[in-house]
Amino acid sequence: MAKLGRPLGEKLFEKEYDLFEKDNFELMGLSQTNKRRWRILRFYMIGWTLACLFLAIVRGVGTQELGLLQFDFPNNFIISVILGPILGLMSGTAQILVEERIYKFMSIQRLLLIRFLYTILFLTLMVITAYSVYQLLFGTSVSMLDFAFDRGSGAIYFYMFSVDLFLAVLRQVNLMLGEGNLAKLLLGRFYTPREELRIFMFLDLQDSTILAERLGHVTYSKLVQDCFNDLGIAISNEAEIYQYVGDEAVLTWPLEEGIESQNLLKTFYNFKQRLEAKRAYYEGRYNCLPFFKAGVHAGIVTVTEVGKYKKEIAYHGDTINTAARIQGQCNTLKSDLLLSEKLKKHLDSPDYTFKAMGSIPLKGKKETVAIFSAAKN
Repeated sequence: MAKLGRPLGEKLFEKEYDLFEKDNFELMGLSQTNKRRWRILRFYMIGWTLACLFLAIVRGVGTQELGLLQFDFPNNFIISVILGPILGLMSGTAQILVEERIYKFMSIQRLLLIRFLYTILFLTLMVITAYSVYQLLFGTSVSMLDFAFDRGSGAIYFYMFSVDLFLAVLRQVNLMLGEGNLAKLLLGRFYTPREELRIFMFLDLQDSTILAERLGHVTYSKLVQDCFNDLGIAISNEAEIYQYVGDEAVLTWPLEEGIESQNLLKTFYNFKQRLEAKRAYYEGRYNCLPFFKAGVHAGIVTVTEVGKYKKEIAYHGDTINTAARIQGQCNTLKSDLLLSEKLKKHLDSPDYTFKAMGSIPLKGKKETVAIFSAAKN
């Protein structure tokens, strides 16, 4: 066990956490959703700027232009640092639109068609933007049509299309690994196991066996898919979606972020409220309103990269097992949300009522665990 003066485990629940400094986004009054959108835009703007700079180096250093327009490296560099962020802004906005408005409402065939139409539109806007930037900075008598179909332009369009596709694929990989984990994985942050203080919440769909038998496997899978799409609201309370296991979802927070502003409690009740707000949709399509129960615990876990041919970022430790066992007591104790006493000590809000449920023996643990229920007032 790593030590910092005292063993890390002894400090876990003894340390009193001060309120964190508000970051620049909060000072500007931006919501968590807008912070996420900004991260997407930033990713695409940086990606496109680097791609344009790479193209500028290839075209401007040791090569000679064959087309009507001559691009030396200094001019190419200026155009790249202006054009790159603009193209990134367009690509990032399109990605946000797809993720938030389109993806879950369309079949893959329609998505491919939209992607094809988007590519044509994007290349058209790229030509117009590039021509405008060049005309503004250097001036030219070449028409936009000649500019668009200049010698060698086909290779440039193919390069731009490849860059856009590559960035879109990277975005999907980032989503599969968890927001922000791709960069950490590439930097080797998870190669060697390391300890973290984390909160884990296990969310389980109630009466899942009955629903699966009544709806059939395909329709039931669509129900679970809809529920987990709506669970995306959890990001507004700093939650990370660790994994989906059948009809169960596992959320996690760094300890400080989970207890700050009662984020872990808000996540559960915001999700519950989201499902209630869509009652008409769920009852109309599935003839039921999905209902989830949750168990929450916090403690030390190790995080590491696992797998050779299929890599995954995995958390290990008794904390995760305990959270799962606490969730398993929800039906027995007739409670929607249960949490450990150690975690409850760090939660204090007039918006919630906590009730001691006693010390419960949990499967696989020698000692009993004190559990509290939480209810929104």
